[in-house]
Amino acid sequence: MDYIYSDFDLVKNIALRFPGTEESISHEGTPSVKVRGKLMCRLHDSGQFIPIRIGFETRDHYLEKFPDLFHLPDHFKNYPYICMWKDCHDKKLIAEVLEISWKSLATKKQIKDFEAEK
Repeated sequence: MDYIYSDFDLVKNIALRFPGTEESISHEGTPSVKVRGKLMCRLHDSGQFIPIRIGFETRDHYLEKFPDLFHLPDHFKNYPYICMWKDCHDKKLIAEVLEISWKSLATKKQIKDFEAEK
């Protein structure tokens, strides 16, 4: 399947601003961003949305507050991910969710250093 990588570029470019993040290839050859080898976010194989690793409680908050931007397919209900439609272009919101995701995967030192630089 040919993926439209530009659909993921905005999210990828924001995610790569966080320390220790790296571009990778994930499920079915889709582009992704990982932290310490663990999946932070990726373009879903369907090309329609972007799963982002986030805690269950935080996920519920974003699903309720932004129902037009986030959704939760059945397959993801038991995993700590939220799915964002690929046409979300709210850079501030994307950065906010990706920072939460990154903090769940980064080391304490990476987080401390990041917070000190803010």
